[in-house]
Amino acid sequence: MKVIDGTNMILGRVASNVAKMLLEGEEVAIVNAGKMVISGDLPYLVEKYNARRRMKDKSTPEHSPKWPRRPDIFARRIVRGMLPWDSSRGRQAFRRLRTYQDVPKELEAADRVALPGASAEKLNTKFHSVELLCSRLGYTRR
Repeated sequence: MKVIDGTNMILGRVASNVAKMLLEGEEVAIVNAGKMVISGDLPYLVEKYNARRRMKDKSTPEHSPKWPRRPDIFARRIVRGMLPWDSSRGRQAFRRLRTYQDVPKELEAADRVALPGASAEKLNTKFHSVELLCSRLGYTRR
């Protein structure tokens, strides 16, 4: 199992690399998912994801897309968007993904992989943590 530390990493770049690993048959765990960053202006991002959360199918609202507010599940959902979800291959790949807000005890001793080109230090624009975005979407840590 590959363990990826999401601290100060760009969410989209990590998600695309993780999706490729999952499709190749590897098991992947992302730790510190709330500390990943997403680029853009915070009010714009909040409105964008709130609009996604408000989308409902009028005939059967329970079949509408689900967008989570918890940071680790939010990151997992972003990875899901990069997988071929309509095929069994994509669904099986998604089952091999684990995301965690912190580092769980069973993964503390595991070697963490750094993804090249995914560090937030290279960003020249505004960026915010996924945890901050999720808190603006209504997530309160319990």
